[in-house]
Amino acid sequence: MENSRNFLIAMALSIAVLIGWQFFVIHPRSEAQRQLEQSQQATLQTPTTPAGTAQDPAVSPAGRESVVPTSQTPEVTGQTRDAALATNPRIPIDTPAVYGSINLQGARLDDLRLKGYHETVDDNSPTIVLLSPETIGKDGYFAEFGYSGQNLGTLPGPQTLWQADAGQTLTPSTPVTLTATNGQGLTFTRTISVDDKFMFTVEDQVSNTGGAAASVAPYGRVVRFSKPEVASAYVLFEGLLGVFGDQGLQEVKYHNIEEDKLVSPTPSAAGWIGMTDKYWATALVPAQGQGTFQPNFRYSAEGRPFYQSDYLAQGLTVEPGATVTTSSRVFAGAKVVDVINGYEDTLGIHNFGLLIDWGWFKFITRPMFWAIDHLYTLTGNFGVAILLITVILKLFFFPLASKSYKSMAKMKTVQPKLTELREKYADDRAKQQQEMMRIYKEEKINPAAGCWPVLVQIPVFFALYKVLYITIEMRHAPFFGWIHDLAAPDPTSLFNLFGLIPITLPHLLMVGVWPLLMGITMFIQMRLNPTPPDPAQQMVFTWMPVIFTFMMASFPAGLVIYWTWNNTLSITQQTIIMKRHGAKIELWDNLRGMFRKSKA
Repeated sequence: MENSRNFLIAMALSIAVLIGWQFFVIHPRSEAQRQLEQSQQATLQTPTTPAGTAQDPAVSPAGRESVVPTSQTPEVTGQTRDAALATNPRIPIDTPAVYGSINLQGARLDDLRLKGYHETVDDNSPTIVLLSPETIGKDGYFAEFGYSGQNLGTLPGPQTLWQADAGQTLTPSTPVTLTATNGQGLTFTRTISVDDKFMFTVEDQVSNTGGAAASVAPYGRVVRFSKPEVASAYVLFEGLLGVFGDQGLQEVKYHNIEEDKLVSPTPSAAGWIGMTDKYWATALVPAQGQGTFQPNFRYSAEGRPFYQSDYLAQGLTVEPGATVTTSSRVFAGAKVVDVINGYEDTLGIHNFGLLIDWGWFKFITRPMFWAIDHLYTLTGNFGVAILLITVILKLFFFPLASKSYKSMAKMKTVQPKLTELREKYADDRAKQQQEMMRIYKEEKINPAAGCWPVLVQIPVFFALYKVLYITIEMRHAPFFGWIHDLAAPDPTSLFNLFGLIPITLPHLLMVGVWPLLMGITMFIQMRLNPTPPDPAQQMVFTWMPVIFTFMMASFPAGLVIYWTWNNTLSITQQTIIMKRHGAKIELWDNLRGMFRKSKA
């Protein structure tokens, strides 16, 4: 039947979507996890090189006389995080959003936990650790600012022990002040402040009490010693990134920098640079309006492997008796959409919103998130917001869907004529097609109209998946009942009787309640149409809901809830339209036919 052909086209498109998801998402995740586990087995060491000493020319930014430190402190085998934190003097950090400490060696931000985010949905589980001291091994991850220059002694760098008054605590209302000298007349006074979320401001004053002018080049770097423990996927970027003036967003994945070793974008006068995970990021914002800076993305496998995003700014000339001030920022925290956008608007950070990976289709993804987020503010539940956005989308596409279902209803009314034509012109395919097109034209039927609902749903499906997968707002967002995290798959399974049998099942058999409901609604929707006469098509017709049920079981629960609810609305809409046009609802006949065949 012509209607069956349209159905098969629509199903083929849907299968292509889901197979693509398996190939580009699931497979990269497992492969990335395998490579991550292999790369973390080595524990290597290398000596420390202080800032301001000679470095390998290969890592020197083009046209710059100074360089950014690139070698790291050796790992202390078996050292715990608490032991590492107790090694050096520190200044506590305590804000509504984060807590931790500043390492006075290097004035380094290497101890940061996120108060509002936990490792699991249990509020009693540990909070997320974002930054940690470099000596503890693969979890070392820190941000640091310093200075580089020629023939100026030891400038503030990784080994500098900054001085601070006792009793200071960094809070949104109490900045802290650090000082350091180089022994040749330069005094560095650093004031660090923080807002109530995730932005630290580092203001440095460089005073010259010597007898000659000095030129110092500010640098900043973010360093980590392993990839994210959650393996990345094709639909999400994780790695080294930055925005540099009009060059747009520059992204370098971990495996790419491992091959290239060094990527140096064109120097810029505005922008930011850092590293991003799925939900968290650390980014440096160089001083604006003080010349250009040279950004770099690096990886080194020599000694102790590490990844580094850094910048080296133009030198600041400090005349004798003068003081020069420079101000930089570091973002370290959760990629909350409103917070990130707010920093771009209020602080003037160029394209800071690109820290969130909206993807190629951000013109769909961002409005989708905006709509869901606003519905959430009204309902207090992201799951309910997804149900409401589905209804809104149905209303928006109602004219197209209505036209499609009307065409399908008319197709059913002319099926006897089409069957008669096939029998009459069984040996003349050209004449058969000619007469069928004549009937379509007379009855004002579009034979391809049945594909449109599926085609329209595909970009919406991907946009919603992207929103669920990348936005931290969806992380650990509950629905009702057993769904405590809309961004994770349904945790129940048919094969252990939804938790009644205490056994651990393989991933393939984790088919929960919502995937089953999705499969049932898909089955009903398909059975609204006549069963195809071809046996092969009948098999596809029968097994398609089962295949989709298993495939959708690994998708985020929020996406499965959307699909189930969308199917339910489509069934209702299609049934009403077909009844209005006098078309027969094939559901009960199809079900009776299935039971007769099963008994036979």
